[in-house]
Amino acid sequence: MTASYTPDRIKLPSKAYLFNQTAPTSSLEVSVIVPVRNEAHHLAKTLEALRLQQNNLGQPLDPTKYEVLVLVNNCTDASLAVAQSYQKRYPDFSLQIANVELTPDKANIGTVRRLLMDEAHRRLTSIGRSEGIIASTDGDTVVDSQWLWHILAEIERGADAVGGRILTHPDKNPVRLFHLRDVTYRTLVARLEAQLDPNPHDPWPRHFQHFGANLAVTCAMYQKAGRLPEVPYLEDEAFYKALLRVDARVRQSPLVRVITSARMQGRVAVGFSEQLRCWATMSKNGQCQLAEPANAWAIKFSCRQRLRPIWADRWNKESTNDLTAIAAKLCISPDWLREALFQYGYFGEFWQVVEHRMEYELRWVEQWPPVSISEAISQLRLMTLNGDFIPFQINRAGTFRPDGHADAVEVAHRGQ
Repeated sequence: MTASYTPDRIKLPSKAYLFNQTAPTSSLEVSVIVPVRNEAHHLAKTLEALRLQQNNLGQPLDPTKYEVLVLVNNCTDASLAVAQSYQKRYPDFSLQIANVELTPDKANIGTVRRLLMDEAHRRLTSIGRSEGIIASTDGDTVVDSQWLWHILAEIERGADAVGGRILTHPDKNPVRLFHLRDVTYRTLVARLEAQLDPNPHDPWPRHFQHFGANLAVTCAMYQKAGRLPEVPYLEDEAFYKALLRVDARVRQSPLVRVITSARMQGRVAVGFSEQLRCWATMSKNGQCQLAEPANAWAIKFSCRQRLRPIWADRWNKESTNDLTAIAAKLCISPDWLREALFQYGYFGEFWQVVEHRMEYELRWVEQWPPVSISEAISQLRLMTLNGDFIPFQINRAGTFRPDGHADAVEVAHRGQ
């Protein structure tokens, strides 16, 4: 069934919901949310991929285990008609549709995704599924045939949230080269992170993405992280940071895949489409991409790895002996770092404050100014070349050395 709401009714009373036409079944495990705005050309393929989900053996996934919630908002095309037509063709597909016209201050992806995730959370918890899964994708995105099965498997292995891999269709647009460089750089950063500060809940192989087109979270963790932040755009990035603040076990799984459109006319002023437009301008003007140098990442990851046990044992004075050396490498005050250790209940929250302090004091950027992305990629490849890469360590003098032989700066220089 389809629900329709006017702008006045978008402020829903306590007992009115966007999706209350059909009660959730007792076997429901996953509620898939799909925000839609002017997606008439893509939406049927999006819904088809969700309807035809399979398990790891290629067999149809039990259709009672998941539902799809589509929220059509502020459309000027036939998106609603496409969704309704699909619903009529496949009445056994657990698809619910709501149509809203939001006021200008609320007509943004942040509001829409929050409405959807809140509704998915409500429906799952109403049947006692506190560990039920809210899975997010977009109306211009086609999920892999085993998308849901891999999400369920990652949650079963202990993840609180899953960030899936987002791919785009190959094309000959010169912007794609910028995109590929960006993906290569971020993948190598993720590889270096896995070597220097390994996470047992997100082991290699992994990737770097955690965006709304391919994201899943348990209801319990959604609530613990404070729900989706109320921001007009980059809501997925803000939510990822909220998850890290409470030490959520986030798995960036290469098995959870989707393909999305690489359009440059997006729904928001800030996001992937805006980044594509920026790269197009840079390509036209002959500009190169800039990125943080590899050595800066190595220092951050190594310091974070060293700070974990210090934070966990912070009431033991002897455990904080290395703080001066760590603070020097992070370009922050050791006294501030020592005080900050005791102010936060989660390590993730503490580390985010440390990163903010590094930006605030500016010395970090002065020491590690951006370099061309090609240079940064070369440096990262050198650092991650061997699978048995030896992490950088902090000695008592406060210097970084891989295996005690050469400063990190020297390693980077040899790769230039």
